[in-house]
Formats: sequence, structure tokens, C-alpha cells
Amino acid sequence: MSEHSNSSRNNSIYPQAEACAANTHVVENMPPVLENYNMFTQDSVLTECVTRGKAEWALDSLQEFGALCGSAERIQWGVDANRHKPEFNTHDRYGRRIDQVDFHPSYHQLMTASKQQGLAGSPWEKPQAGAHVARAAGSYLSTQIEAGHGCPITMTFASVPTLQKDSGIASEWIPKVQNRGYDPRNVPHTEKQSVTIGMAMTEKQGGSDVRRNTTRAYPIGLRGSGEAYELVGHKFFVSAPMCDAFLMLAQAEGGLSCFLVPRWRPDGSKNPLQILRLKDKMGNASNASSETELRGAFGWLIGDEGRGVANILEMVAMTRFDCLVSSAAAMRQHMTQIVHHTSNRSAFGRRLDQQPLMQNVLADLELEAEASTLMAFRAAEALDQMTAGNSDEASFVRLATPVGKYWVCKRQPGHAYEAMEVIGGSAVMENSLMPRFYREAPINTIWEGSGNVQCLDVLRVMQKDPGAIDVFVQELELARGNDKDYDRYLNRVKQSFSKIDNREYRARSLVEGLALGLQGSLLLRHGSSTSAEAFCRGRLQGNSGNTYGMLPEGLDCSAIINKARIVMG
Repeated sequence: MSEHSNSSRNNSIYPQAEACAANTHVVENMPPVLENYNMFTQDSVLTECVTRGKAEWALDSLQEFGALCGSAERIQWGVDANRHKPEFNTHDRYGRRIDQVDFHPSYHQLMTASKQQGLAGSPWEKPQAGAHVARAAGSYLSTQIEAGHGCPITMTFASVPTLQKDSGIASEWIPKVQNRGYDPRNVPHTEKQSVTIGMAMTEKQGGSDVRRNTTRAYPIGLRGSGEAYELVGHKFFVSAPMCDAFLMLAQAEGGLSCFLVPRWRPDGSKNPLQILRLKDKMGNASNASSETELRGAFGWLIGDEGRGVANILEMVAMTRFDCLVSSAAAMRQHMTQIVHHTSNRSAFGRRLDQQPLMQNVLADLELEAEASTLMAFRAAEALDQMTAGNSDEASFVRLATPVGKYWVCKRQPGHAYEAMEVIGGSAVMENSLMPRFYREAPINTIWEGSGNVQCLDVLRVMQKDPGAIDVFVQELELARGNDKDYDRYLNRVKQSFSKIDNREYRARSLVEGLALGLQGSLLLRHGSSTSAEAFCRGRLQGNSGNTYGMLPEGLDCSAIINKARIVMG
């Protein structure tokens, strides 16, 4: 550029523009970053659930864990663990088969934190009043930061009832399940004090119909529980393939049977449990899922041959319970994000959370989150009481788990979408947390048995345990007389079950009736009068919330929304 040109620039006729050239605008009307808050103490619904569930002894631990989960550091762990997906290597550089899945360090930090909190085994480690409630509260907090790592944590926790079917296996493996350390090394379980347990049921030709599984199991020596077999076949979906062992189904001489298949053989050699590829999933990105072939893989039979489905369903029942807790937790985090956003942003001259139509939407979404949380923790209470020997509570939880898993998990995707819409365009951007929540939302409703499977399970429980529906209805009856809309709804629910024909065709309608009835009962007994009235008027008069923001007039929406409000600093 010539000297003349430089001189012309210095004598610009736009001095104001040049003076502020680097300051194009001031960022305003945008919320501060939501981090460094206590996720437990600022959740009044959760803290009340813990106290009501006789888990007061865990309050200090949960308060500390809640502060850690709400910290900027842990929130970033969740971001990084999903941004950097697991990577799979079949062989090492010398050509030895290793079937190694490598994770970002944040994934291992999340696993370490959840194991330390006891989320993989504390109710089995120290059974006591409120043990399942306390663990569920920890899972509820952890899930809000990152859901994917919760898969191996859940399966490890859920494996114990099945492992207990064989005393020899239980004595060797359960202490390592309960151990609160985390050891991700790809080495035999005999070299570890702490292990994780996975599950592999699904095959290509069967899906949910596991009785069509073709994988075969051949005894190496003697047949029977605790004895060694070799498995030949495939598994189309093995979640968390870096677990130390997997509960699997295979066809033995006596029928479909359950096996514990370790990643390494007892002699220290690599078990031919060979990963073919990792699944390319739309969500749950931090957690590896794989397709695997069993080329004579070593495994121990658990229980009798032919009892595989019954034995592994002990595990599945617990993972379904965790799906219920996880979906309720996701809705709580949706609410945390959108109430924080609308409390710090104005449009058309008013703060968003003060505008009537937005209040209708926010309150409606908060009712969904609160009702889901109450349902999840009522199931947790029932698990504790079942453990203590209460047969009625055992019947209750056998129905409440599939009912809750069906309804709450199915509500999660719509809730996630509506939360994104509340925030608007920023929620679609990948530097927001919301796209991850949205992609995660369909997972729980599909995994561990789809909606139809849950509904059929409800019918199965009713057939095998005829008293279960009576116990469930008694729970609903506890709220009778508190609200006329609820009483009318309860009458309709009872009438629908009195009709015995065509139940399978009507199963979704029947299960929805039980779900909304239980949520209404819990809100009337344990929620605020404001939330209970809004739920009964908004959900039980024909609109179950398929479109949010349809609450009737005359409700105190602000009081409902305030339950999701976070106080910063």
C-alpha cells in the first residue's frame, strides 16, 4: 500500500466506526452459564423423596455428590465423553487379538465417580432402610450430567440378583461388583478387585423374542449350575463391551440358559468373545455398544439349564427400574435448563418466565418432571420394602416397574423436544447441552424392552400374580377423596380392568391408565396442592399432555415453575 493510502486511512471521515471497530456489540439478554450449583440441595422434589424413602442417612453424601455433579468440571466431563466417541481396535500393533475399546479420559472419570458413590452396588453392599432410594438419588444426579456411562454402572448393579443364583459364582464375583473402585484395564478379573458386568441378550433374528436365540452352549465337562460351557454364536447388541464379564443367553441341551461369560478365560488367555464392530448410535455416544461373535467362548452356567429367561429377567427388572429413574432425571435437567434460560431472558418487553403462555408451557413440563420423579422413587421405596420381605410391595414393584418404564421413558422424547423449543435456536446448536439430551431421549424407551414389551409384561405379571393389580389399585385408592377429577379417573381405570376381553389389544391404554393414576395419587399425597390440582385438572380430564401448554385456567403456574428454579451463587 502506498504512503498516500496510509495517510488517507489516518484521516478517515469515519472516526467513530474506527474507534469501536473491535467492539461490534455488547452481549446482553443472554443467561449466564449454568454451572457450579448444588444439583441435590436445589431439587426440593428429590430431597423430599429421599427423606420420605427413609434414606436420611445418605443426605450428607448426596449433598456432596450434588455439588460435584453441578460443578463446571463434571459438566465438561459429560460434554467431552460424548464429543470423543469410543474407538475400537481388534489387534495390537504386533497382531495379537485384543478387542480393545478406548475411551476419552472423561468417560473414565465419570465411571470412577459413579463407582465411588456406590451406584454399581451399594444396596447389595449394605442392605438397609432406604438403600435403593439413596442409590437411585445418586443415579438421578449422575444421569443429569452424562447418561451413557450409566449403562455399565446399571448393568453391574443389576447383575447381582442373577449372580446370586449360583453360590460359587456369587462368592467370587459379587464382592468385586460391590467394590467402589474402578479398574478399566483389559486384564483377567482375577487380577482385579473391582469389576463391571455387562449383558448380551439380543440376536439378529430374535430381538426382544430371545427364545429365538440360536447361540449354542456345550458343556466342557459336567453339566449344571456353576459348570463350564463353551458358547458358539453371535450377539447383535452387546452394550459396554469392555465390561469384565457378561450375562448371556444360549441354547443348552436343557433349553435356553443363562451364562456368565468373562472377557478372559480362567487360565488367563483371551476368551474368544470377539467384537466385530461398534454400533454407530444416534445417541448414548459415550457408551460403546457392539456386535460380537462367540467362537467357543468360555462361560459358567447360572442356575438350571432351561431357566435362562427367568434367571436373566432378575437382572432386566433392575435395569428397567434404572431406565425409569434415568428418564425422570433427564426431565429434571430439561427443566433446570429451560427455567434458567427463561428466567434470564426477556422478549417483547417482559421476562420470558413471566409471560402467561410461556408459564403454561413451563408449568406443564414441570408437572411431567415432578410426577415422573415421584413415580420412580415410589418404585425405589418398594424395592427397599421388598428386600425387607414385604410381599405386597414385591407385587407392587413387579407392576410399577414396567408401568413406570413404559410411561416415563415414553414421555421423555416429547419433553426433550419441547424443552428445546422453549430455548429456541440456541438449543439446536451443538455447543448447547440440549442436542445431546434430545438424542439421548429415545434410548430408554427402546432399550431393556420397548413400550409394547413393557405393556405385555404388565399383562404377564397380572396373570402370574393376580393379587398384584389389587395391590396397585390399593395404592391408587389411598388418594381417593382428595380431588373429584382424580376420583372420577380412578373409577374409569378400575372399570377398564374389569373388562377382561381384548386386553392385549388395549394394553397401552390400560398401562397409561395405571401410570397416570399412580402419578396423580402420589402428587395428591406427597406433592404440593398446587401441583396436584394442576395435574388432576390438566392430565386426568382427557388430555394426558400430548401437547404441552394446555393447562386449564386458574392455576398458580409460578408456584409450579419455581420448583425448577436454580439460585446461582
